[in-house]
Amino acid sequence: MAASQLNLPEILALAKRHHGESRFADAERGYRQVLEGHANHADASNGLALLNWQLGRLDEALHHARIATSCEPAVWRHHQTHGLIASALQLSSEAAGAFERASTLCPESPEAWCGLGQALHALQRVDEALVAYRRAQSLGPLNPQAANNFGLALTAARRHEEALAVLRSGLAQAPASGELWYNLGNALAAQGAGPEAIAAYAQALQLQPDNTRALLNLGNVLRARRELTQAIECYDKAIALDPQHHDAYNNLGTALWAAGRIDEALLALNRAIELRPDSSTAHNNLGNVLKDSGRLDEAVAAFRRAVELAPGDSQPHSNLLYSLYFHPGYDEAAILREAQQWARAHVRTRPAPSRQPARERLHIGYVSPDFREHCQSLFTLPLLSHHDRSRFKIHCYAHLASPDATSRRLADLADAWRPIYGASDAEVEAMIRADDIDVLVDLTMHMSNGRPLLFARRAAAVQVAWLAYPGTTGQPSIDFRLTDPWLDPPEFDDARYTEKSLRLPSSFWCYDPGVDAPPVNELPATAAGHVTFGCLNNFCKVSDLSLRLWAQIMAAVANSRLLLLAAPGVHRLRVLEVMHRQGIGAHRIEFVPYQPRAAYLATYQRIDLCLDTLPYNGHTTSLDAYWMGVPVVTRVGGTVVGRAGWSQLNNLHLSELAAFEDADFVRKAVSLAVDWDALSRLRLSLRERMRASALMDGAAFAAAMERAYRQMWDER
Repeated sequence: MAASQLNLPEILALAKRHHGESRFADAERGYRQVLEGHANHADASNGLALLNWQLGRLDEALHHARIATSCEPAVWRHHQTHGLIASALQLSSEAAGAFERASTLCPESPEAWCGLGQALHALQRVDEALVAYRRAQSLGPLNPQAANNFGLALTAARRHEEALAVLRSGLAQAPASGELWYNLGNALAAQGAGPEAIAAYAQALQLQPDNTRALLNLGNVLRARRELTQAIECYDKAIALDPQHHDAYNNLGTALWAAGRIDEALLALNRAIELRPDSSTAHNNLGNVLKDSGRLDEAVAAFRRAVELAPGDSQPHSNLLYSLYFHPGYDEAAILREAQQWARAHVRTRPAPSRQPARERLHIGYVSPDFREHCQSLFTLPLLSHHDRSRFKIHCYAHLASPDATSRRLADLADAWRPIYGASDAEVEAMIRADDIDVLVDLTMHMSNGRPLLFARRAAAVQVAWLAYPGTTGQPSIDFRLTDPWLDPPEFDDARYTEKSLRLPSSFWCYDPGVDAPPVNELPATAAGHVTFGCLNNFCKVSDLSLRLWAQIMAAVANSRLLLLAAPGVHRLRVLEVMHRQGIGAHRIEFVPYQPRAAYLATYQRIDLCLDTLPYNGHTTSLDAYWMGVPVVTRVGGTVVGRAGWSQLNNLHLSELAAFEDADFVRKAVSLAVDWDALSRLRLSLRERMRASALMDGAAFAAAMERAYRQMWDER
């Protein structure tokens, strides 16, 4: 029978059959023929809406879906179609309304509840989305797509275990779904399960080799675990697939920076900024690389631009604040102002928890991302090794993507070890409150991977800053900062800090060399025939001011050499240019790259005398130098980080190696450099001098810290 001889119901039935057979042109003619005879025919409008949706003609699809729901508002499937199309057009509010109507009309439809969950998630109404998904789940097993979307919502709500279970249920039905494997990887990464996340992303990429999102996120997990070569490969592959991929260039830049490939990092980050000039993250990452290149003016400018672009993001603002300590142009008053500005921008003041009556065993909590093979462990190990565990219960909150052997050593020294990588500040706050912590210690402050906003939540009655660097946090929620009598002489008041300063009796640091260090060797000058000065401090401390002073010393010590630690890159040229202007040739300067700790310590066997940096003195590196028998001549600075050399030398009873004026610094360094007998005697005595000093007396240091905690508790 010809279509022209059919009545409207028969034409509609034939159109639906053609639609089901994917004969879209025939189906469309049929639907339109029905509508020509009945302009408000809801069923034909719904069919035409679905057909246009399948063909990607979304605006036309939405038009017909709206007609269908207005003509027959009591039919749930019309609202379901309307919701699907509105979702595809990212009209999330309209989609949520349509799915809500569908689920009301047909509460037994899991499709309606899943659609509602997806729309609510898109509106960031995650808790409501979870209610809808759970209603769908109660009606029977979810199909793979629904499981995928439910898993996404659970991940967003940080319900990681439940997300993993739902996503795996989807994979049990559809093991070849690259999207499910990808989202399983995301859920595992959010939980901090790095190896499992890597395996899930690898499976996703096996199924979808061109999935740039999986490449990017796999790279991110590898980078967090410091598997940098593999991370860089992932980002390179993502860029090969999409040369305009801003995030891939941005993350590549951070991985290259961590790998010490500074020039390449700068190229990648500048390309990221070209692609997206308003990216705060890229400007922030560029600032980090510029800082480590010693280009401090540019670094500060990059951080300020990042803050301007994202004023509510605390991380670039923290990086800006920390970078000012390295810059000769900022005094303690300027640094304090920036710290207070950080707090005004990011901290909502909370009251401290009620202080409980004093108890015999105080609960101490240490928070750090560096409970691992890191210079910080040179100071946490001797402290934790000597805590009186009968009087202090020690908790470590470890923000670690990849724990190592040092992490395990530290964990053995704590009463409670709490992994917090992947946990939100609110979740960690709940842990701290459940552990009933009395004194919470920030070991990182505004340095990399710190958790300053955790401390803003005021989880403990007493909060204190120590170890990261002897400065100020700016946080009204940090009550105390630990220091010593040389970093902060007793006549100094606390006007330069937002915290109350509490002075340990001798030293801010207690040091353990951490590895089987090479032996102290004979004075290198004896064999070389010339003095080798050295500075193995982080290159961002090597200011032009320091270089000019060092050049004066080298000019006065004939044939002397200078050995510096710096990653390869054009930033090394700045040293050669500044020294050349001071009359020191490039042949007298040598650079060494970053090295594993044992090899780095062995580098001191080539150095006769270390020259300290200004305005930020060496901290750990100076202690390493002393341990290896190499004295350090320091120029005492105008900020607290520039008084580190003064503190350490006083603890070694070598205050004569500290200078408070430029000319005196040059004179003292030259005088010692030309007296090889004195240098040799110092070299052979320094390790024993270190052992006998407060700088390595772990028992006394731990006792002093414990007295400080008791004093803080009593004063608070």
